[in-house]
Amino acid sequence: MTESVDDVDMPYDEDASQQDKVEALEERLEILESQNEEMRDKLLDANAENNKYQQKLERLTHENKKLKQSPLFVATVQEITDEGVVIKQHGNNQEALTEVTDEMRQNLAPDDRVAVNNSLSIVKILDDETDVRARVMQVEKKPEVSYADIGGIDEQMEEVRETVEMPLKSPEMFDQVGIDPPSGVLLYGPPGTGKTMLAKAVANQTDATFIKMAGSELVHKFIGEGAKLVRDLFELARQHEPAVIFIDEIDAIASKRTESKTSGDAEVQRTMMQLLSEMDGFEDRGQISIIAATNRFDMLDPAILRPGRFDRLIEVPKPDEDGREIIFRIHTRNMNVSDDVSFEELAEEADEASGADIKAICTEAGMFAIRDDRTEVRMEDFRAAWEKIKQAESEEDDEVSKTFA
Repeated sequence: MTESVDDVDMPYDEDASQQDKVEALEERLEILESQNEEMRDKLLDANAENNKYQQKLERLTHENKKLKQSPLFVATVQEITDEGVVIKQHGNNQEALTEVTDEMRQNLAPDDRVAVNNSLSIVKILDDETDVRARVMQVEKKPEVSYADIGGIDEQMEEVRETVEMPLKSPEMFDQVGIDPPSGVLLYGPPGTGKTMLAKAVANQTDATFIKMAGSELVHKFIGEGAKLVRDLFELARQHEPAVIFIDEIDAIASKRTESKTSGDAEVQRTMMQLLSEMDGFEDRGQISIIAATNRFDMLDPAILRPGRFDRLIEVPKPDEDGREIIFRIHTRNMNVSDDVSFEELAEEADEASGADIKAICTEAGMFAIRDDRTEVRMEDFRAAWEKIKQAESEEDDEVSKTFA
């Protein structure tokens, strides 16, 4: 097609036929329509680009306006009087009396957090102060572990369900009997026996808000920070009752108190005292159950073990032979196991294995099969896996002995 209208010659001489003139005009019209379509597309692209820059201009204008504004300060409402509202500014503890509108007065209450400007006038009411570290400890997605995935500790599992699940699901039973529901359960025993898995199963089976944390997460450098995090965790639980708080490695903050004068030990003890107060203090805890786990029961302070804080102290030992067989069957449910595999023999041979050890044995046995380019796991693979794990544990024990020799 001709690129420009000017490239089309018009037959103006007298010898040109009417037909030639019409064809030339039609060709010109076709070129003009094509150019018009092209210009329309360019206009649309230009409008889109203009809108994009317009949005960017509005965003930058808004940010510039915010940067020019005076900063707001955080304060706490101390008292609401006829003359106005008494506030205390954070940081310098300066108190001031400021006037507010009738509408804001209706929404204010003592201890509310507010934002104030340079003249200490209340600009807006802030949300309740809760440490973001406390909020992220709330479990949003339920773990995929169920009670069917736990073997060898049926008695302990039943006690945990009675202590935690029953008060949440059937509180009326305790009212009818006339007793208070158990307030908490402490799981203790060697590593790898299923304490954390029990807590995961509770989170999976209950509709209560589940909050998990490790004791080491409550140990902080600065004075009062650990205690504040404990308060925020229990406040978060109160806001979402019924709730279950799981504290793993509780010995990190609840070890026996000593005469140590170091600032680190003193801060840990402050955190523990705040925990003791929240668990069984002056205020009613409400529908909040506590599960804690530790491998060092001997290190715990007696104050945290008394009834009212932990009404159930449940030992979770290594599984016996029947328990080991059940755990082997649980962890091999999805494995392609040979007919020569005897779980009874494996349970007998792995006499010192914990639940975590058995899971490792099953995984390692599968790896042996993969290395031999097999899709079926044999009895010899399980035996070789157990020998490998025993050897690794023995070497680890030797290293520990040399370290403390």
